[in-house]
Amino acid sequence: MHLRDLRFVLPFGLALLPAGGVALIAAGWPASWGAAFPLLVIFGLLPLIDVLFGIDTANRDAGDAAVERRGYFRVLTLLTVLVWPSVLIYCAYEFTLLPLAAFGKLAWIVSTGVLGGILAINPAHELVHKSAALERIAGGLLLTSVGYHGFKIEHVRGHHVNVATPEDSSSANFGESVYAFVPRALRDNVRNAWRLEAQRLQQRGRRVWSHENEMLQWTALWLALLVAFALWLCAAGALFFIAQGIAAASTLEIINYVEHYGLVRNALAPGHYERVTHLHSWNAPQRFSNWLLFNLQRHSDHHANARRRYQVLQHHDDSPQLPAGYATMFVLALVPPLWRRIMDPRVVRARGATPRLEGV
Repeated sequence: MHLRDLRFVLPFGLALLPAGGVALIAAGWPASWGAAFPLLVIFGLLPLIDVLFGIDTANRDAGDAAVERRGYFRVLTLLTVLVWPSVLIYCAYEFTLLPLAAFGKLAWIVSTGVLGGILAINPAHELVHKSAALERIAGGLLLTSVGYHGFKIEHVRGHHVNVATPEDSSSANFGESVYAFVPRALRDNVRNAWRLEAQRLQQRGRRVWSHENEMLQWTALWLALLVAFALWLCAAGALFFIAQGIAAASTLEIINYVEHYGLVRNALAPGHYERVTHLHSWNAPQRFSNWLLFNLQRHSDHHANARRRYQVLQHHDDSPQLPAGYATMFVLALVPPLWRRIMDPRVVRARGATPRLEGV
C-alpha cells in the first residue's frame, strides 16, 4: 500500500465535527453556532482548503487489477457502516440534551444530514454498484439509516440508464433552479424506485407485495429504526431521525444538481440516446475534496464506468469541468442568479448549442 492511499481515511475525521460543536458550546460559544459548527467547517473552511491543496489530474492505471482488488479500499467504505450509525446516535442524543432554540435545532439537524450525505449516502453510492452481496447490503443499510433506501434501486437501474435525458429525475434541466429541482427529484426518485422494483418482480413472475420486494424490506427496516429512536428518545428522537434523513437526501439531490446540471445526451430516436460517456457529467479535480468524498468528484468517469472502484476513477481533461469543488458549488447552487451566471456559459460550451431555458 502506498502512503498516498492513507488520504482516503480523511472522511472519518468529519465524524468528529458534531463532538467539536458540543465542545465549543461547553466552552462558551452560542449554542446555535456550535450546532452549525459542522456546516461552518464543510462549507466555510473546506473551500479554502481546496484552494490551498489545488487540483489533482493524475490517474492510476484503471486496468490495474491488483489495485482494484486491494482489500484496504473496500474496508474503508464498509467501515462507514460502523462509523455513520455512531455519529447518528450521538447526534440524536445530543439533540435532546443541548440547550438549542429553534434555529439551533435546525442547524443541528442540517449538520447531521449533511454529514449523513457524506458518511452514509456517499459510501453507499460506491457500495451499491458492486457485485459483492456484502457491499450491496452495506449500501442498503447506510441508505436506510437516512430513509432514502430507494436510491439503491433507482440510482443503479434508473439514473445510470437515463442520465442526461428527460427521463432522468436526477438530471437538472438547463435554467432549472435547485429549489425546483430538489423537491421534484426527491418525489420522483422514490416513485421510480417503487416502480422499478415492481417491474423487476413482475418480469420474474413474482408478486409485487411480497417479502421479495426489496423496497418493502428496506422500508420495514427504516420503520424499525424509527420505532427504536422513538422508544429511546420519545417524540424528539423520532422527529430527529426523520428530519436528518430529509436533510441527508436533500444534500444528495443538491449534489446531483451540481453533477448533472444542463448536460444532455443526443437523441438517436424517440426514447433512445447516445451511449453515456465521460462527457455527460460534470467533473471536479479538487484534490482535498476528492480525498474526503472517495473520489466522487471524478463523476464523469464514474458514469462512463459505473463498476470501477473509487481508487482508480480517472480524470478526463475533456470532461465538463466545474470551477470549484462540491462544497463551493453546493453553496453556489443555493444562490440561483450567481449559479446561472457562472454555470450557464459553461453549459453552453459543453453542449455546443444555444441554451434552451425551458429545459432539455
